[in-house]
Amino acid sequence: MKPARITAALALLLLLAGCAAPADAERPARPGPATSAPPLSVPADPTDAAWVQLMTPMNEQAVALLALAGDRAADPRVRSWAATLRTAQNGELARLRALLSRMGLPDTNVHEGHDMPGMVTEHDLGRARTVRGGAFDRFLLAQIGDHLRQSAQVSRSETKAGTRPDARQLAAALVAARRAGLDRLAGLSSRVG
Repeated sequence: MKPARITAALALLLLLAGCAAPADAERPARPGPATSAPPLSVPADPTDAAWVQLMTPMNEQAVALLALAGDRAADPRVRSWAATLRTAQNGELARLRALLSRMGLPDTNVHEGHDMPGMVTEHDLGRARTVRGGAFDRFLLAQIGDHLRQSAQVSRSETKAGTRPDARQLAAALVAARRAGLDRLAGLSSRVG
């Protein structure tokens, strides 16, 4: 294995090692199974599997937080931004679930209850439900900023260390989406007090 691939794989494994003890809260219900395409001839290696099994719950939890913005955010720009990002993250979830299916992996959250860098936790969602207005706006922007940065880092690792072409292609698309999302977030954060 090339040194760059080894480094990327180790980085992804170290990120996954950030799991902590399970939380007490339940997760929101998951949508039904995604339609599946015929499997590719390249099986999922551990890096591909770890990436898709992490990105799926990361997006699910981010979507749950973004959904709260409609009635909790004070700034209409934050509400609009959150709605747009929520739609994009839901689109990514559909692609991630289809990839899980093509890899023959179950659509279950192997990180259930884990407190990982960049993942919106049940505790975070509970806190978000207790604040409104400007406090919610600031909390949302900070949490989603962490989510975008961390999921970009994990996806960059997949583009370097993954072996499955469809996983690497989706990871590259997520990296580009995170870059654009962080640019929009920076512009929004500078205008929201």
